[in-house]
Amino acid sequence: MDVIEVIRTKRDKGELSTGHIDWVIDAYTRGEVADEQMSALAMAILLNGMNRREIADWTAAMIRSGERMDWSMLDRPTADKHSTGGVGDKITLPLAPLVAACGAYVPQLSGRGLGHTGGTLDKLESIPGWRASLSNDEMLGVIRSAGAVVCAAGTGLAPADKKLYALRDVTGTVESIPLIASSIMSKKIAEGTGALVLDVKVGSGAFMKDVANARELAATMVALGKDAGVSTVALLTAMDRPLGLAVGNALEVQESIEVLAGGGPADVVELTVRLAREMLRLAGVNGKDPEEALKDGSAMDAWRRMISAQGGDPDALLPTAPESTVVVAPASGVVTRMDAYAVGLAAWRLGAGRARKEDPVSFGAGIMLHARPGDIVRAGQPLMTLYADETSRFERGLEALEGGFEVGPASVEQLPLIIDRIE
Repeated sequence: MDVIEVIRTKRDKGELSTGHIDWVIDAYTRGEVADEQMSALAMAILLNGMNRREIADWTAAMIRSGERMDWSMLDRPTADKHSTGGVGDKITLPLAPLVAACGAYVPQLSGRGLGHTGGTLDKLESIPGWRASLSNDEMLGVIRSAGAVVCAAGTGLAPADKKLYALRDVTGTVESIPLIASSIMSKKIAEGTGALVLDVKVGSGAFMKDVANARELAATMVALGKDAGVSTVALLTAMDRPLGLAVGNALEVQESIEVLAGGGPADVVELTVRLAREMLRLAGVNGKDPEEALKDGSAMDAWRRMISAQGGDPDALLPTAPESTVVVAPASGVVTRMDAYAVGLAAWRLGAGRARKEDPVSFGAGIMLHARPGDIVRAGQPLMTLYADETSRFERGLEALEGGFEVGPASVEQLPLIIDRIE
């Protein structure tokens, strides 16, 4: 086939055939189609969209570009969850062992943070000794011994997506819903799980800023999952404010441990339990209720097994940043806004995140919130504490927070934690 023909078809608002899509994904993966040519096609897709059949074909072709994992040898159903990313979104950490404690296996491939959104692997790597990179045999061993595994995806999983993802990042085509949906779902379907719950974030700290676009993305991904034979459901959840009180790698691990111990912030507990119930329902597991597993210690036991199985020490002290500074309430009243993007950007500048995939992160850097929207505060009362390895980082972190929070005379309406459910 001719790549120019494929580009022109989509440029002129035409429909790509299955043959077009199969060929161009395979040729791009092998290097026969150049980056500039795929860039042109990605831009045409961004501008003119794809129908459901095209998106399904695109996703299937990316899955076929690499290996597809198989967990059929396990004696329990598998379930997984994917979040589109946000600020303070540490839900995977307590969720994976919680679901394992309730009777399902959880094989979860996760990623690293980029920009203002944190990455699950960065958080877990703050635990001394914990390993993110596992072979398929090692993954199987961890699942069998601990019930859950959270690790990095291998190079053989959807390699077409790896190439295309990097290209979209530098060509202004990240926002395309067909390309977002196929990127996420090609990896999740190739991962081989039998049930998948999608947590699609909505708000300033999320990739999707408004409910309508988030709902479109969620519906597209749910359809892709079902087409591939994976039981799939999506929840739209709020990311207009940070999730929980901790933002940063080790800080979020500590908050996750508090949840597993039966405590933690109410919103983190609520979302963790809701996602766990969705995963168990989709997997057809009617065992222990997640709330009970948090109370009786079985979720914590599963966490300790999972961390230990990947080389980590669940009893080790977590890294802490040597420097801190406190932001106080400018007036007395009600916290009316705590903007997720502003808090995430500040944490990134403090060292908790990275600008490029190869950059290191500071495990101890981040922000602890002492008040949230709806809380009553007094002038001079601490609103948050910023942590960093060097005091020089505080200036830019504080700049990011300018206008990012407000204290007023009365509460204002905010998005409900769980906005919608799409099945």
